[in-house]
Amino acid sequence: MQNIEKLITEQLRNPNELDISLRMEFGPFETVHKWKRMSECYEFVGARRSKHTAIAYKDAIYVFGGDNGKSMLNDLIRFDIKEKSWTKTLCMGIAPAPRYHHSAVVHRSSMFVFGGYTGDILANSNLTNKNDLFEYKFPTAQWIQWKFTGQEPVPRSAHGAAVYDDKLWIFAGYDGNARLNDMWTINLVGENHQWEHVEQKGECPPTCCNFPVAVARGRMFVFSGQSGANITNALFQFDFESHTWSRVCTEHLLRSAGPAPARRYGHVMLHHARHLYVFGGAADSTLPSDLHCYDLDTQMWSVVHPAAESQIPSGRLFHAGAVVGDAMYIFGGTVDNNVRSGDLYRFQLSNYPRCTLHDDFGRILKSQQFCDVTLLVGADQTAVFAHQAMLAARSQYLRAKIKEANEELAKRIAAGEEEPTAECSYKARPKLTVKLPEATPEAFRMVLNYIYTDRIDPTEKDEDPASPATILLVMEVLRLALRLNIPRLRGLCARYLRANLCYSNVLQALHAAHHANLTCIKEYCLRFVVKDYNFTAIVMSPAFEEMEQKLMVEVIRRRHQPHHKLAPNHDQEEEVQGTTLEQDMSVFVGGAELADVTLRVAGATRPAHRSILAARAAYFEAMFRSFSPRDNVVNVHICNTVPSEEAFDSLLRYLYYGDTNMPTEDSLYLFQAPIYYGFTNNRLQVFCKHNLQSNVSPDNVLAILQAADRMSAADIKDYALKMIVHHFELVSVCDMRAARNTDKQTNKHNLQSNVSPDKVLAILQAADRMSAADIKDYALKMIVHHFELVARQEAIKNLAQPLLVDLICALADDPRFDSLPQPRSLPSSSSADTITDDPEYIRHRCAK
Repeated sequence: MQNIEKLITEQLRNPNELDISLRMEFGPFETVHKWKRMSECYEFVGARRSKHTAIAYKDAIYVFGGDNGKSMLNDLIRFDIKEKSWTKTLCMGIAPAPRYHHSAVVHRSSMFVFGGYTGDILANSNLTNKNDLFEYKFPTAQWIQWKFTGQEPVPRSAHGAAVYDDKLWIFAGYDGNARLNDMWTINLVGENHQWEHVEQKGECPPTCCNFPVAVARGRMFVFSGQSGANITNALFQFDFESHTWSRVCTEHLLRSAGPAPARRYGHVMLHHARHLYVFGGAADSTLPSDLHCYDLDTQMWSVVHPAAESQIPSGRLFHAGAVVGDAMYIFGGTVDNNVRSGDLYRFQLSNYPRCTLHDDFGRILKSQQFCDVTLLVGADQTAVFAHQAMLAARSQYLRAKIKEANEELAKRIAAGEEEPTAECSYKARPKLTVKLPEATPEAFRMVLNYIYTDRIDPTEKDEDPASPATILLVMEVLRLALRLNIPRLRGLCARYLRANLCYSNVLQALHAAHHANLTCIKEYCLRFVVKDYNFTAIVMSPAFEEMEQKLMVEVIRRRHQPHHKLAPNHDQEEEVQGTTLEQDMSVFVGGAELADVTLRVAGATRPAHRSILAARAAYFEAMFRSFSPRDNVVNVHICNTVPSEEAFDSLLRYLYYGDTNMPTEDSLYLFQAPIYYGFTNNRLQVFCKHNLQSNVSPDNVLAILQAADRMSAADIKDYALKMIVHHFELVSVCDMRAARNTDKQTNKHNLQSNVSPDKVLAILQAADRMSAADIKDYALKMIVHHFELVARQEAIKNLAQPLLVDLICALADDPRFDSLPQPRSLPSSSSADTITDDPEYIRHRCAK
């Protein structure tokens, strides 16, 4: 077997994304995406509260301030993650005044609290915003107030705070009269502790308050918040190095992505791995309890569906959250009827590497490797190269055209009109040709990108998504989607056009839709034109004067048509139709249609497609680029092990459409597959790891151990051994009970060979719980035989009374104890030294 480091050097496309040091961990493990209610913070520790802050430091969560509905708070309470308990934190120095809507961040071994709203809320007196800065040092439990000279931020509350590059950054908030959007920063290290005003550039968020911030990848992210009439659900990012804001804009992309969360305020946003998580808040007079996730890699929003048996927190606002390890904690907040909460919830986050299916297919399209079909596009027959398997999987129209072209090519070869080429030769232009005279090259290339990646960016040449050129290009893509029978792309184009139609492009779009016979888009354009607030401006424009007379008449007639006679709009229904890349490839996997290679595992074979295998694995890419396998058959193995047929099918499903659902035993075989085959990252390995850790039990751990030993999977073997040691009594009893049903002599030999005195008490307890009388009897005999060693173990103190009685009876029945020497009577003048010096007694004590 090749050295792993050599494999990494030669095969991996992106070594930074594949961690070859991934190790198995020892449980127990929480179910991914499961909500769990933790210990409530009782009143004698800390009050129920909202508008507070929560930060994570080491293995604890610290909560400061807030209000309990009657008064403001300035206590500091702590939740220990390991102990799962709440405690009050004793503090030295002068703590900040009671406050809420302040900010708190962690830098090194200190917590910094800035600003907030203070005063007596019941008496409505001394209410004011603050701009003071306090430091709480965790090692010494001491509060220190920082003092400043020179300029300072205006007092504020409900602002955002972040730490980056050893600096504290303060953004926006409310000063008592108006919302803000200024930014300030201060050094947290060194001697110079002066506030600096930050000159912000770019597209700055509107003035806002009651919003969260999260720091990731050198940027600060801000989502929604209270902005008055300007409230939005846009996501903004601030680059700390260039001091530049930008709105994260993805509306111009044609892809199957979920919508952003509804606009809201009083929510939390937390960063973990490559995701931002948004929970809670008030969204247009509702308190949603769903959890939203933003992927920083794909720039896509999605709703995180909780795992079964989750204890989902109710909707709330002005709560606080923190991330510790792979878990997110949500504490407190205001729930229904303005009630303060003291609940703490834990959510198990996922840390799976990103799915690279779309990127892998997009890369092989861009590289033009292993292309086996030439598409002649448009009247000029522009040559576009692609892969038969991908085209056939995504479009029934193209599948039929490819089948027809293959039949024609076979006839020409049989008639001697065409020379047969070497099988699977990729050095020359593919001889298989499909003509698409009705398509334009630019639009078809965009459709091809969608076929491979499930997404299109129409703004690659023109950054304006609403420019007439971009709108007309998307309409041409829509026409091709209808022609090629790709329903989801048709719906995405329709959604894009609806979102970007405006005064400057609607008449061009109407003209193009009319001549392309795109009825749905033409109808939408007409509805847009005849609306009361659009009609006058559009009719008075120069573009309307140049419109065809027939369309002009249709617009005028539509304007005077009663609204109740208008045809219903079915755009929404059309948008949701169609299948994704994963769904199309799941149907195509394992099919013999257009297969050009055979994969063999032991006696089982599966038809496959070279282009798909090469796109997903560097191992196959290097193989097919260098030579053609004998008889076009590839023997599949992982390291020195031949996987089972079921594991092989699981591997194919992952290669074709990224499926990670598999039985535990398949995970064992496939654990090393990402490294051996050179996948883009170790996503499959991480899923295998979690599958094994979550599902290996005392019942199957021995089989896992044996298989791991055969596969030389050292980390899995080590994990199985740790589990056996941890659950030794259960594993041993299960193993012994199975052996008892087969051969008593073998069972006896195994017991005598493997059960040692230091583990026999655990065996005795487990056998008693499982009513395994013969195993219990053997354990008692072993204890009696090695009583001198067993009696010194701490575990004997934990034996239940009935077991102690059984042990005493076994000792009484043992003939060895009948011959023990009797202790001598003490003379009246004897001392302890006299007894100790007796040679016979010393020998007896040493024997014990």
